[in-house]
Amino acid sequence: MPYTYPPSAPSISGDNVTISRFLNSPTQVARRLRTLLDQRYIADTLLTGRFKVEGGSVVYDTGESLFSGENPRAVSPGSEYPLVSPATGTASIAKTVKWGQDALVTDEAIKRRQMDPVNRSLSKLANQNVKYVDSVALAAVSSAVTNGASAVADWSTATAAQILEDVALAKANIVALNEGFDPDTVVVDDINWAYAMSRFAAAGYLPRETDANNPVLTGNFPVILGMRWLATPNGFSNKALVADSAQLGGMADEDLGGPGYVKAGGIGVETKTIRDDDNDQWRIRARRVTVPIVVEPTAARFVNAI
Repeated sequence: MPYTYPPSAPSISGDNVTISRFLNSPTQVARRLRTLLDQRYIADTLLTGRFKVEGGSVVYDTGESLFSGENPRAVSPGSEYPLVSPATGTASIAKTVKWGQDALVTDEAIKRRQMDPVNRSLSKLANQNVKYVDSVALAAVSSAVTNGASAVADWSTATAAQILEDVALAKANIVALNEGFDPDTVVVDDINWAYAMSRFAAAGYLPRETDANNPVLTGNFPVILGMRWLATPNGFSNKALVADSAQLGGMADEDLGGPGYVKAGGIGVETKTIRDDDNDQWRIRARRVTVPIVVEPTAARFVNAI
């Protein structure tokens, strides 16, 4: 009989059997963890590039110019074209780190509380992985991105027009570099995101045609000035980041393999369940082997002191 996901409520007599079947299926556990991680990794939304890692490290170039470095010249009929040597970026190397945790679920807990201890353990593993890996990635971004300017006014008291001006100027300064950057993302902490959204709503900047498009009603991240506004508690404090997520950088995930490990979708997190018969319990594991990489630090700019 095929097993359905998510698992249906088990009967009292078959409780242990049904939940054990779930834990014995690495794919089902990975899918469950994926539902918890979807849309919660700011790091993967901001650093969209993907790098192949071999041997625990990755080599990449930073700050490579979009231009050849020399102007084209007039070429007479039959003449040879001038040869240029476009400059390359600065070579850098990054080493991956394995971030992971285990959680134990006893047979007694499963028997008495059914699926609840399994779900709670998976949620905690996912939440902690999100929090820590995001903080590592955003710290790397903060260290690499040096361009920025102070806000026109503190966002707690600023008008919608002032907040919009801060972000519009940051976007304009990035575009003015003429390196082909197109900022598409704004990242702020939760409190300042709330200030900005409340000001925008009061000023009528947010869509109001239908409930499905109104962030005030749906809580979805809106698109303003052609950029998606994201909130995170894991990174920037009292400043906003305006960035071209397609150019800024990426996450370099290493696939270590190993028996029993299953990847939870495209976000790099791997899961594994291990039966511990000696102690009548299950060990649930979640790990991510990765390193954040900032390739184009000038593709982003901070609005400070918001």
